Formats: sequence, structure tokens, C-alpha cells
Amino acid sequence: MADLLTIENLTIRHVGRPLVSDVSLSVAAGERVGLIGESGSGKSLTALAAIGLLPDGMTASGSIRLSDREVIGSADRDVAGLRGTAVATIFQEPLTALDPLMRIGKQIAEAVRRRAHRDGRSVDVQAEVLGLMVRVALPDPARLARAYPHEMSGGQRQRAAIAMALACRPSLLIADEPTTALDVTTQAEVLTLLETLVREENMGLLFISHDLPVVGTAVDRVVVLRAGEMVEQGPIAEVFGRPRHPYTLGLVEAARAFDQAIGAAL
Repeated sequence: MADLLTIENLTIRHVGRPLVSDVSLSVAAGERVGLIGESGSGKSLTALAAIGLLPDGMTASGSIRLSDREVIGSADRDVAGLRGTAVATIFQEPLTALDPLMRIGKQIAEAVRRRAHRDGRSVDVQAEVLGLMVRVALPDPARLARAYPHEMSGGQRQRAAIAMALACRPSLLIADEPTTALDVTTQAEVLTLLETLVREENMGLLFISHDLPVVGTAVDRVVVLRAGEMVEQGPIAEVFGRPRHPYTLGLVEAARAFDQAIGAAL
């Protein structure tokens, strides 16, 4: 099974200081891979490097192959063609990721048109937009298509963001903390939706989170980062069930203690 994303010995520096060091991972079609660690561990930077969108002043070395094309060292115009075709990204907070001055239907329609133009095909944009909204289980799509982001709930906004990503028809989906701002029930609904889409579309999923219980239900394999360094990786049951690195053990024990505290309070 060919990898959709292969990262080898990725190092990211800012003013000569390493922020991410020698990180390697891969994601194949139909595979769900988690990237976990505390805030500041380099998870989001790794994802941004994968799509060639590191902030100004940061440099990357090593190798990143996206859809079998090298990202590091390539001109942005060459990498830009992979965004929205080979890969689409769902960001943490859809209220800031979405355009607050544009109706949701028009935002999804823009993604539909761009992908159709790249494919050289004609498309009934309105029908495809409503179809995507139904696909991500948005209620009353015709009404919500006319809504602005602030008129929707957090879960509805995140579903709209997922619909935009699906409109790109990507081979790889990167979900960067997609459930952090959501309540527990909505989190579960979004996770189930992502699992279904990955299975039905045979997409690869790179799921980024600091929330171990969420990761445990969302991925098959996990990579653990600490202070920009990869300390452990493997199948989710093995890493969470028998952690080898003290940092991973600490994360697992903290998650267990939190769950026990919640259980005792109920």
C-alpha cells in the first residue's frame, strides 16, 4: 500500500533553534494516524510543514513526500497544486478558519468550483454543495447554506469545514485538533463522521490532538511528540496499553486520573 504522506527526519528551525527534530512518520490510504503531545510539542508545525505552509522565518530540512512529490525545497507554486487535491486540512477552530462575512453555502461552493476547475469538469455547484452538507449530516442544508458562521453552532461550523475539505476530494485529510472547541457529545459525532468518511473514501487521516481519549477512538496508529522530538510510535493499543517512554506513560496516567476523577464526580 503506497503512502500518501511520508515524512523522514523532519527538522524545523527558527532563527537557528530547532523546534522539531528528526520526526518521521507516514500515512497510507485508508490509514488513520494520530500525532499527539502537549501544547508546543511541534504537532501543528509538523502538519504545516507537510503542506508547505510553515510561518515566515521557519525553515525545514529532511524530506516530506506528499502524493509522491517532494515538498521541502519545492517552490510554493508547485506545492500549492497539491493543496485541495492531494491533501485538505481541517483546522482547530472553524469560527476563525471560516470567512465570517461569507455565507456557508458560498464558502463550500468556492471549494467545489476550484476542484471542478482543476479536474476540467462541469458541475451543478448548488446540488453538490447541498449533497456535501447532507453527507456531513448538517440539518436543513438549504437553510444553513444561507447562514453565516456566527449563526451556526460549533459542531455545525466544524461539519461545514469538513464539507469544504471533502469538496476538494483529497487523498489525505489532516485534522488539526478538530474537536477541541466542541462539547463531548458533538466531539463523538464529529469523530464518527471522520471515521466513516475515511472508510468510505479510502482517505488517509493524520489526526492531531493532545486529548488521549479522543485519539484513542480516532486512529489506528499513533506518534508521540515531546518538545519537538518523536519519543514513541506504534499501534494505538500497544502505545497506550504498554507505553515504553516515561513521557507517554505520564500522558496515559494523567488521562486515566482525569477519567477517574470525572467518574467519581458523577
